Amino acid sequence: MKTAEIKRRFLAHFEANGHTVVPSAPLPAIDDPNLLFINAGMVQFVPFFLGQRTPPYARAVSVQKCIRTPDIDEVGKTSRHGTFFQMNGNFSFGDYFKAEAIRLAWELSTNPVEQGGFGLDPERIWATVYLDDDEAAEMWRATGVPTERIVRRGKKDNWWHMGIPGPGGTCSELFYDRGADYGKAGGPEVDEDRYMEYWNLVFMQYEITDVKSKDTFTIVSDLPKKNIDTGMGLERVASILQGVDNLYEIDEVKPILARAAELAGKVYGAHSGHEAGLSHPDDVRLRVIADHVRTALMLIGDGVTPSNEGRGYVLRRIMRRAIRAMRLLGWQGATFPELLPVARDCMAPSYPELAKEFGRISTYAYAEEEAFLSTLRAGTTILDSAITETKRSGGAKLSGAQAFQLHDTYGFPIDLTLEIASEQGLDVDQDGFRRLMADQRSRAKADAAARKTGHADLSAYRAVLDNGGPVEFTGYAEVTRESRVRALLGDSGAVQVAGEGDYVELVLDTTPFYAEGGGQQADTGLINVGGGQVEVVDVQQPLPGLIVHKARVVRGEVRAGEAGFAEIDVTRRKAISRSHTATHLIHQTMRAFLGESATQAGSLNAPGRLRFDFNTPGAVSPTVLHDVEQQVNEVLLRDLEVHAFVTSQSEARRLGAMALFGEKYGDEVRVVEVGDYARELCGGTHVARSGQLGLVKILNESSIGAGVRRVEALVGIDAFGFLAKEHLLVARLAELFRVPGDQVADRVEQTVTALRDAEKELEKMRAQMVLGGAGALAAQARELGGVAYVGTEAPEGAATNDVRTLAQEIRGKIDAARPAVVAVAARSNGKASLIVAINATAKSRGLSAADLVKGALSGRGGGNADLAQGGGVPADQVNVLLAAVERAVGEAA
Repeated sequence: MKTAEIKRRFLAHFEANGHTVVPSAPLPAIDDPNLLFINAGMVQFVPFFLGQRTPPYARAVSVQKCIRTPDIDEVGKTSRHGTFFQMNGNFSFGDYFKAEAIRLAWELSTNPVEQGGFGLDPERIWATVYLDDDEAAEMWRATGVPTERIVRRGKKDNWWHMGIPGPGGTCSELFYDRGADYGKAGGPEVDEDRYMEYWNLVFMQYEITDVKSKDTFTIVSDLPKKNIDTGMGLERVASILQGVDNLYEIDEVKPILARAAELAGKVYGAHSGHEAGLSHPDDVRLRVIADHVRTALMLIGDGVTPSNEGRGYVLRRIMRRAIRAMRLLGWQGATFPELLPVARDCMAPSYPELAKEFGRISTYAYAEEEAFLSTLRAGTTILDSAITETKRSGGAKLSGAQAFQLHDTYGFPIDLTLEIASEQGLDVDQDGFRRLMADQRSRAKADAAARKTGHADLSAYRAVLDNGGPVEFTGYAEVTRESRVRALLGDSGAVQVAGEGDYVELVLDTTPFYAEGGGQQADTGLINVGGGQVEVVDVQQPLPGLIVHKARVVRGEVRAGEAGFAEIDVTRRKAISRSHTATHLIHQTMRAFLGESATQAGSLNAPGRLRFDFNTPGAVSPTVLHDVEQQVNEVLLRDLEVHAFVTSQSEARRLGAMALFGEKYGDEVRVVEVGDYARELCGGTHVARSGQLGLVKILNESSIGAGVRRVEALVGIDAFGFLAKEHLLVARLAELFRVPGDQVADRVEQTVTALRDAEKELEKMRAQMVLGGAGALAAQARELGGVAYVGTEAPEGAATNDVRTLAQEIRGKIDAARPAVVAVAARSNGKASLIVAINATAKSRGLSAADLVKGALSGRGGGNADLAQGGGVPADQVNVLLAAVERAVGEAA
């Protein structure tokens, strides 16, 4: 049974039993600050389980795309570890509990294929329950599972929570006996390879906090005994139903692995038994490649792009691991152009959007690989120099700082550094490298926490949200608001009072202040509380529904529980709103000129200026930028109404509203329309009419990564101010060149061309001066033991190419029958360099230009036996270098 069919049957079974089919949330965990990626099927439903939001359905079913990376280094070493996987889940929100969950799981597992089930043999299914869960054990017995196939286990195996504060409870798991070929008899307690877990039913009964480990945590409250979270591992069920050994053999993965093996000239299968070959390096690398290529496809499909931080860094690391594994297998060509289309064909039956969006996905993937191959070349050169220097100084280990610089500055993987160093007989200070990496991560986390929340563990925010519920935002309709101070938060948590000069985080019951989000900067302003006043400098939303004002007390005292009056900076809000509306117009216009794949990849909406990042494979021509700017300003002249409304997600799609890759939207969404010109899902603030923008001026366009471009623009009075300054500049240039303003550009271009021509002429004259004495120098060659030797210094400041040409010219003017060695030294920017050229006759006597350069420079330098060069020593060492070459030639002769 194909994996896509397993998914279809799962959804159909639960839909027929009253469950609403909910689409998979995007892989980036947009609404959860604790997660980079969705790592379980229930993540998008957590607010329902905790009572923070009312679910629109009592029962739900989904197939959720998931990624887990903590054990990424184990991928390929076992038959079950993978980064991307799919979790089939059915959920109850106060509707049913153990009995119904057990019945539904059993029916789908054992019902015949022709009746829509999976057709698993009921005699081979085992169930586990929590140690003292007699109720679940009895329910399994009533279903037909004999007592000897019901196993009781402790917290390590049969208690589930998220690993962070949130819902949890006891579990009941289903295992399938794959037979004697896979291990010992006796159930999952004896052998979890033979007995493969494929379904976990979590009886979501408690809210968990203070999580220290898998089985050490604190229960803070009970949840209704009608909450169910179940997770069926789709890949594991596919493995069972397709009769294969492991997840790398299922239909969605094996074709990628087989193609990788074909490219590398490997025969997959010789070492691929369920446990027999897991330590075989070729096997492991092929599995890494198959897993990582599929993961990269799914991540880019959900809007993640390679970068040096956060989700983008995880994607970049995954891609680079796959590329490097292919190269270690002997494949020197491009990896992703060969394997990504195979992964697309494997996954498109379940996710058709991957085929539709493959042009965009492949653009990012192929560009990232090309950039990484350049990194490999550059990093290898730097690493070779570090290895040579370490050996020259008698060392046996590369420092952690050197390895960290390669990783941090050049993107060079540490495992590749270890491998290359080992080949050269050197160790690497891995402890030092790990310390520097940990320091960097700590600084980054501290900085992010300080900027965005101030309480990295979120517990203080969670308590405020639990006690008072979501904060109502009224800023779409008003800029002032009477409210009440729900809570004050200081450095160590909740405080009751804050005095003048104190920095505090303040939560109101309702607020007109916009919290930073969707690219829009936060509002600032004032809040008067009792006899005190605070200046709001930032507004964030650390948890969904909780708006937090970061502020400084500028007068008196403020106390929790007091009434307050909030007033935003209206001038700033209006300027930001103009920028946000302009961003929508630029987005729509870019798509009109470049195609629908030119989708937004990020934005910044600040007072009077905006930054818009978008997906496109290459640079945007100045002509297109001009046309985009002109069309946007024509929309401003039309003075279109800007209208926002809330509707269902399906209706928004029907209307053609644009949504952003990677964003998670609820069933109800807010749509912002600019007349009939632009329509986009957006939670930000906007102007009332397009004419209020005044003017949009695009400043520049540039690359910020593979396949991602950035446009920066000014809006309103800032745009007018910029044009006024440009006018003054053009007027001054027109005065200097004595031409009309419309001829300034041509005159500047002519002047620049003339300067470049003059520079070329000077370069030619300098080269002639350097080369002019080649004949005379050749005629003055001295005999050193039968070798014609010329040692000379080039004119100071001579270009490296000219010095190299001089050495070759002198060599060419010496009789080819005579062994000849030419050494030319040069001074430039305070450093000395050396170039040595020898002819074929000298080479036949055992002389080598590379050996002579490295001998003079203590091992530094590069080249071959005919021509070599090196440098980097102080300029006053020129004569020392020439003397060293002369001495070496004399000794060799």
